[in-house]
Amino acid sequence: MVAPLDRLDRVTIAPLQALPLDQLRRRSSTKWRTYPDDVLPLFVAETDFPLADPIAARLREAVELGDTGYTPPEPGLGDAFVAYAHRRFGWTVDPARVRWTCDVMMGVVEVLRAVISPGDRVIVTPPVYPPFYDCIEEAGGVVERVPLRDVDGAWELDLVGIERALAEGARAVLLCNPHNPTGTVHSRAALARLAEIALAHGAVVVSDEIHAPLVQPGIAYTPFLDASPAAEEVGFTVTSASKAYNLAGLKCAVMVTASERTAAVVRSLPVEVEWRTGLFGAMAAIAAWDPASDAWLEALLVALDRNRRLLGELLAEHVPEARYRMPQAGYLAWVDLSDLGWGDDPARRILREAKVALNRGPTFGDEGLGHVRFNLGCAPGVLTEAVHRIAALRS
Repeated sequence: MVAPLDRLDRVTIAPLQALPLDQLRRRSSTKWRTYPDDVLPLFVAETDFPLADPIAARLREAVELGDTGYTPPEPGLGDAFVAYAHRRFGWTVDPARVRWTCDVMMGVVEVLRAVISPGDRVIVTPPVYPPFYDCIEEAGGVVERVPLRDVDGAWELDLVGIERALAEGARAVLLCNPHNPTGTVHSRAALARLAEIALAHGAVVVSDEIHAPLVQPGIAYTPFLDASPAAEEVGFTVTSASKAYNLAGLKCAVMVTASERTAAVVRSLPVEVEWRTGLFGAMAAIAAWDPASDAWLEALLVALDRNRRLLGELLAEHVPEARYRMPQAGYLAWVDLSDLGWGDDPARRILREAKVALNRGPTFGDEGLGHVRFNLGCAPGVLTEAVHRIAALRS
């Protein structure tokens, strides 16, 4: 379902403006402390925009109060997420089936630990977010790769391959919905079929939906648990406000279920899984999910839409060998640079010689050979300069 705010005339919404580079370089996060100042950092998924005012105000109030203690047993995340999910996605969630934890990958690991046995195979759909591989191993599982299919210029789940892997003994699917790094939004039909396949084989689907707020208007987004009755029975969703609202350092995510059986799994997790949730993370997430932050998110989506189109124009003009599909969601762009002849890992040369830091394609799986991932969550001028630097290597 398209969110109400997505039906607004977007011509009237001004794009959110990124902060200037001199101000951004005062930040102490990974994006701004990994490389020296002569490098443009377009790698890790942090954005360059100011916080939404309601989030900044809530955190400022907490600091002034010295409200920096432990997260309470009921921080209000359930009700806040339920309201947000209904408003943004038309998704009805039972607040009793929303629990919380430190971050999405911790939630994924703990859910997988609870539903698989050591040595069980867990399906991923590469190219995919590199921590998926590590999280499966941390949970005691073994990675089973079923790559996305490239069909008529679009990425889609290989449902035949997934069914084959489950029939041969895989016990779970770790889904990225929307997909990172391709920005693909899986269709309701594909998600419903995935759920049917998992149910038929007694498997589960753990869906990372951290990029869901960043689906572009006009693209139909379906939360996995809302895809079908079968999805309710087999699914676990783990998500967070951290990606869309740039809150990763505050540490808060939610785990959502839609059946009594799956809810019981989450209730059985060790108390520490919830106890590790950051108090500031909970405060910030509640403020992010409040209607007062909706206008900020709409302005962000306009800015990201501008940048995803700009990247296509820049590459076509300055790096015509590049192959790029505009992402349907998120601020991460998957670009194939194989035709430049810069080897399996072109990001290495780009960092060394162009002073632009991009994510290395091979870390996303063998399907990432020759690829890079751009972070579009920046000013248009920064993106333009990055492409110009890369283009200079062609001469």
